[in-house]
Amino acid sequence: MNKETIISTLIENLETELTKAKAAFETTRTMSQEPDMAQEGKYDTRAIEAGYLAGAQKKRVDELEIDINMIKELSEELPNGDKIALGSLVELKFNEQTRHYFITPTAGGTMLNLDGTPLLVISVFSPIGNEALGMEVGDIFDVETGDITREYEVVSIS
Repeated sequence: MNKETIISTLIENLETELTKAKAAFETTRTMSQEPDMAQEGKYDTRAIEAGYLAGAQKKRVDELEIDINMIKELSEELPNGDKIALGSLVELKFNEQTRHYFITPTAGGTMLNLDGTPLLVISVFSPIGNEALGMEVGDIFDVETGDITREYEVVSIS
């Protein structure tokens, strides 16, 4: 697996989501300004609700733009060290299964399938991402989720 391919695929996915979010924002914003959305009584809140929805969609557009910029910045300084850091591609073993993860500052939870291999993008703010930072091959760390503690072993870092 190539980190540059992972980043370009991730950016492509985020840009697709951004295009959809922008279209939804524009539709809602336009709808909130339509004459037939004018208040017809003191309890008629259609225009207000559409305005709130447009505001929330604009916030999502802004967040996606920030995410794209953060991933692009990450691509400029990909690590090749012995310790897990932002931009590391890692294999972690849990319950005798090895899974691939890509550590990022954002866009966590994105599942990619590259060359037939599933890869989960995790942010450093996730429980696994946070605990894995600074670990080396062979290190073992625990992640607590609710009442369950899961033990992970670092198999490889690239």
